[in-house]
Amino acid sequence: MPNQFRVHAALFVVTVIYAANYSLSKDVMPLYMTPFGIVTLRVLGASSFFALVKYFVAPQDKIIGWADNRRSIICGICGIGVNQLLFFSGLNLTSPISASLLQTIAPIVVVIASAILLSEKITLPRVLGIAVGAAGAASLILSRNAQAAIYPHATLGNLFILANATVFGLYLVLVQPLMRKYHAFTVLARVFLVGAIVAVPFGWREALTANYASFPLKIWLEIGYMVVFLTILAYLLNNWALKYASPALLGVYIYLQPVLAVLIAVALGKDHFTLAKAGQAALIFLGVWLVSQKPKAAPVAEVPEEAVVD
Repeated sequence: MPNQFRVHAALFVVTVIYAANYSLSKDVMPLYMTPFGIVTLRVLGASSFFALVKYFVAPQDKIIGWADNRRSIICGICGIGVNQLLFFSGLNLTSPISASLLQTIAPIVVVIASAILLSEKITLPRVLGIAVGAAGAASLILSRNAQAAIYPHATLGNLFILANATVFGLYLVLVQPLMRKYHAFTVLARVFLVGAIVAVPFGWREALTANYASFPLKIWLEIGYMVVFLTILAYLLNNWALKYASPALLGVYIYLQPVLAVLIAVALGKDHFTLAKAGQAALIFLGVWLVSQKPKAAPVAEVPEEAVVD
């Protein structure tokens, strides 16, 4: 088993990559490139990379059978295509802090989807967690604050982010059987190919007509960050770490992402953290914590000594 320090380091790097993206993306959108244009560059770059690596790392590994192929297509639609279109559309309309907080709803969606698709048990604490988390998300989505002039369509953007977290949570449940059965690069190559087929028709015009000659070096670096770090490196590190990390450890890093996103957004002057957002964050975090609690195993009844037959 790899050194635990390396697992923590991988998860922390992924968390920082995701957290920084909420603020860095605001520099690019919508002045230099539209959300759909960014998504097109991301999925084309990542799908090409994963297809190339899969060719060398697992050339003989193929997804077989109608059930697995159908599942991989659904994963590509939900986890890559629709997910990315919703995320960048929402982030373009709302603030970095609001988007990062709403992303933490994904674990709640995972629990609900697991109960429906995998028949996992939903306990009373989990039901309470779903209700509390939903209350926090609803409060955040519907709130109007001093930044309304900056983000006049923040409510719509928040709804897009919530929908994004929902489809990504569904993706996490659906992709798990594929990851256990096939090589990781086989799955990633397939889902990103499907994602590209879904997303590119929405953004190819924006990607082609963007005025790249006007991009300063900073914007080029941030676009490169979104393609290389946010898409390729984050997926690679995350998939490696998930093989060794416990659910409890993953929960810690789920909480850490919005904390880092808040610090980065405030430090860069992209957003402001208010007491209202602190309260909404507390509700969402409490809800996520409650749904992450696994049901206790039923105690095994002891066999009386008199019943033991020699």
